[in-house]
Amino acid sequence: MPTAVRSHAKINLGLYIGAPRPDGFHGLATVYQTLEIYDVVTVAAQRAAATTLRLTSNDSRVPTDERNTAWKMAALALESLGIAAHVDIHIEKRLPVQGGLGAGSANAAAALIGLEAELQIQGAPSFSRTERKGWESTALEIAARVGSDVPLFLVGGAVLGTDRGQQVEPLADFEPTWCVLATPAVGVSTPQAFRDWDALCAAEGLTQEASQDKLNELSRAYASTFSRAIRNPGSTEEGQQGAGSSGVLSCGENLAGPQESALVRTGILSWIQNDFERVVFAQHPSLAEIKRILAAADTPEAALHASLSGSGSALFGLYQTRGDAEAARQRLRAAGVASQLTRTVPRERYWSEMLLSEKGN
Repeated sequence: MPTAVRSHAKINLGLYIGAPRPDGFHGLATVYQTLEIYDVVTVAAQRAAATTLRLTSNDSRVPTDERNTAWKMAALALESLGIAAHVDIHIEKRLPVQGGLGAGSANAAAALIGLEAELQIQGAPSFSRTERKGWESTALEIAARVGSDVPLFLVGGAVLGTDRGQQVEPLADFEPTWCVLATPAVGVSTPQAFRDWDALCAAEGLTQEASQDKLNELSRAYASTFSRAIRNPGSTEEGQQGAGSSGVLSCGENLAGPQESALVRTGILSWIQNDFERVVFAQHPSLAEIKRILAAADTPEAALHASLSGSGSALFGLYQTRGDAEAARQRLRAAGVASQLTRTVPRERYWSEMLLSEKGN
């Protein structure tokens, strides 16, 4: 029976970009965070004398040939493992088709997970982190060849991304937090955003060597801040709800009212930022206005954090309560901006719910 896999979206809580490198890439230091919303990637595969791949989708905008990241992932995985198979992949698009959410990269990771299950590759079908160790490094290497954002989806939760974003390591998770995604009808060219960033680096005299020092410093700061300040919130001394199986607080309010988010306790929200905003907002002022609407600074419904995700055009706001998040959606509706309500998803839950039930929900 085919394997259906959740293909989650991501946001960048912060994104520091270095000066252009001699290899044409840019060094990055970013904190990725996976979200509850997802596409569905269904994989059917059986071993064969020669490999054949077929990809379909409910969305005509999705390429159905070797340009598709899921196709690339399946082809590279089979080649790396020395396995030939007939593979059918179907991508049911549910996520907003907007830049900055990693949907295509997530599809690639989901295709690999489905392929693992179908062909009984190491680690399948439980997908637990401990059981994936033998195959994990190879899978991450393949993922990095497909795209810089792909490896994060083989970790899930809060993830530190370095180098060009493909070097990933798990950060300490925080409890599920309400998130509003704003998906304006604005197209942002990532290549152009990088060209604008390069021009800014040249104007400000930012060298590759100096930016690498900052990248290293920020990477250490991200890891240290999360590990030091995010603690198990199941402690009764703080009057919090008991932790679930994932060891994180379930989202919502208890009888004593909303609890302070562990993400707030890190203090990281006072300084984390997305460097792309410096160039993207200059080209698309409407996106800066949407961030202002999401943030609602100095109001009772203010966001914990609001930012562009990746190079955009999607933006997000994180909120202490669902009521605050719904208020943000109302403000966006009044401004004619489409939005979606979701939550962040911690790593253990990300993996425990990776496979869909037979009913597909």
